[in-house]
Amino acid sequence: MTWTEFWNEIYKNNDQLNSLYSSYWHQYTGIGTWQFWVVLVSLVVPLAAVYFFVDRKRIFELFFFGYTVHVLWSYTDIALGRSGYVTHKYFLLPILPNAMNITASVLPVGFLLLYQYCTNKGKNFYLYTALLSALFAFVFAQLEEYIGLLTLQKGMNHFYLFFIDIGIACMAYWFTKLILRLKEKAAS
Repeated sequence: MTWTEFWNEIYKNNDQLNSLYSSYWHQYTGIGTWQFWVVLVSLVVPLAAVYFFVDRKRIFELFFFGYTVHVLWSYTDIALGRSGYVTHKYFLLPILPNAMNITASVLPVGFLLLYQYCTNKGKNFYLYTALLSALFAFVFAQLEEYIGLLTLQKGMNHFYLFFIDIGIACMAYWFTKLILRLKEKAAS
């Protein structure tokens, strides 16, 4: 197959896939389903919590950390989804990433508020990250799986999600600390 033939085939299959997603959404996960409302609430409630609980004196640092968690988890979820390891069966809109409520709200906000708490109170970030990651992987993801919002396949399990959560939170933490150190150097 030539380069052009490959891309023509990719475009054709992408159009078919988008059409399938749209049809599926309208039939099974649209605004008239309880799953839609669960997804919407899980997107909006954590973002509202940030509005009320974020330390506004450190808002750029905290949002940088949360945004880093969001980006890392979004790319990780895309890779896991395309590889068939994780499937989010219900989503806000067919044109948006399937796990947007999780990767753009639940996980970033959870870890952002944890980061804020640990740094404000002098608590061990790594210990609390392990605890929150356990809550996300073994309780929240398990609940999502139980009610049919999430499917883990091809050997993916909650332990892997636990370690991915820890890895992403730690990378965001180190990257944020690096940026803070660079900022301090530039200021002196």
